[in-house]
Amino acid sequence: MPWLQLKIISTRRYAESLEDSLLACGAASVTLQDNADQPILEPGLGETPLWDSVKITGLFDAEIDTAKTIAIAERRFGNPLPEHYWEQLEDKDWEREWMANYHAIRCGERLWICPSWQQPPEPDKVNLMLDPGLAFGTGTHPTTFLCMQWIDQQDFKGLDVVDYGCGSGILGIATLLLGAKRVIGVDIDPQALLATTENAKRNHLPADAMPVYLPPDCPKGQVDVMLANILAGPLAELAPALNAMTKVGGKLCLSGILAIQAKSVMAAYEPWFEFDPVAEQEEWVRLTATKVR
Repeated sequence: MPWLQLKIISTRRYAESLEDSLLACGAASVTLQDNADQPILEPGLGETPLWDSVKITGLFDAEIDTAKTIAIAERRFGNPLPEHYWEQLEDKDWEREWMANYHAIRCGERLWICPSWQQPPEPDKVNLMLDPGLAFGTGTHPTTFLCMQWIDQQDFKGLDVVDYGCGSGILGIATLLLGAKRVIGVDIDPQALLATTENAKRNHLPADAMPVYLPPDCPKGQVDVMLANILAGPLAELAPALNAMTKVGGKLCLSGILAIQAKSVMAAYEPWFEFDPVAEQEEWVRLTATKVR
């Protein structure tokens, strides 16, 4: 199906009103993007920050009357639209386009992440077959890749693991494929819990190998390995809870952390854990540690 995009350059002040105006005149979707290369590294809890200069894009059926659409949007907005232009969006099968460009990723000596629709490059290795769907965690982002590299180097035989913020389930499933006894998946997003369960099935794991829970329902008890690929702020806040779930002598692997945030996250865990040297890729880091008290 062919599409047209209406792109509007505006300021943060008018972004919400313009978004509402585009939806009111029939946009199938509206996206907001940074228009001035202004970084917003990590919002506070409950915040939805915007950039000072914002590009607002409305997606429309290519058969619409563009002049009429602009008129309706301006009536709703209450003023002439700021700088704007129409652009034709190439008609593609976007799902197939994404699938064609997502390839298997080698994470170390033993471990591969393989799209579920492709044959593994090395069938004799440990191949995690993944369909990420709507949940975070494909292995392409440094935060996930750094964790997978660490997982590839560990011995998980017979160990109990928690994958906190499990997303697609990629970290926890990798430990199971490498011998972990049982993994508990925890996430605040029900979609992530569904994705984790489906990906566990895709890897032919037993139905009870990786039960999933929302945080309030997570079972009590301590595990041998705690994995958490989230964000620096929540990781620091969760330090007492993740510590309580980890055995003395247990391992901790944290990611989703910018290099400039590493010290503050480490400080939250140092009452109980001794940290290994920091691993870094691009601007992201992985923190690993052993619980000593």
